[in-house]
Amino acid sequence: MALIFIRTAVIFVTLLFIMRLMGKSQIGEMQPFEFVITLLIAELACIPMADTSIPLLYGVIAIVAIFVLHQIVWLLDLWVKPMKSVICGSPSIVINRNGIVERELRKNNLDVSDLIESMRAAGYFSLDDVYYGLYEANGSFSALENPDKSTSSLSLTLIESGTADNKNLKKSGVTREKLDEFLKKQNAKLKQVIVLTVSPEGRVYFQKKGEKYKILKLEVNGEW
Repeated sequence: MALIFIRTAVIFVTLLFIMRLMGKSQIGEMQPFEFVITLLIAELACIPMADTSIPLLYGVIAIVAIFVLHQIVWLLDLWVKPMKSVICGSPSIVINRNGIVERELRKNNLDVSDLIESMRAAGYFSLDDVYYGLYEANGSFSALENPDKSTSSLSLTLIESGTADNKNLKKSGVTREKLDEFLKKQNAKLKQVIVLTVSPEGRVYFQKKGEKYKILKLEVNGEW
């Protein structure tokens, strides 16, 4: 029992020292390679703590080796500029003046609902509340706010990536016939629509594939 306690204490002190040297604080601020290294260090630390048949020195050396590799990658990132995008990735602009950039969302394995969720977390409840929205290399969402932002309510997504949301249609009081009629006026088929959201006031954000988004009106009967 005492041996396990001592081994755990040694690994803990080693990890604390190494993590302080690495410098980063929150996981949300880590670059991808730093997150991978953190996971590796955690796994390496568990082995000598749990298995007393493994020399403690092996665990310490493995952790120090990971730290050395971290420093090498960090120096490459700092000194060789092309390596930065290879190692850490680069920001992806997912919203511009024309609306949602669907290609960039797909490249990051995201969909429109993921984007809307990120925007809500950042305090934006309508897709046109920002001029530009981007995902940083570490996965965080950043936005350049639209100075004309005037959203005062939560919009419902009626169409996302060519698929109608029947639950939200019912909640908004928009029938499928009314939706089809709306799409017909916009010369669009359901599968061509990237996104269509509507506010309780009937304000519509509509974007068709290959076109700039539009702000339109649609009569709604629901309350949310």
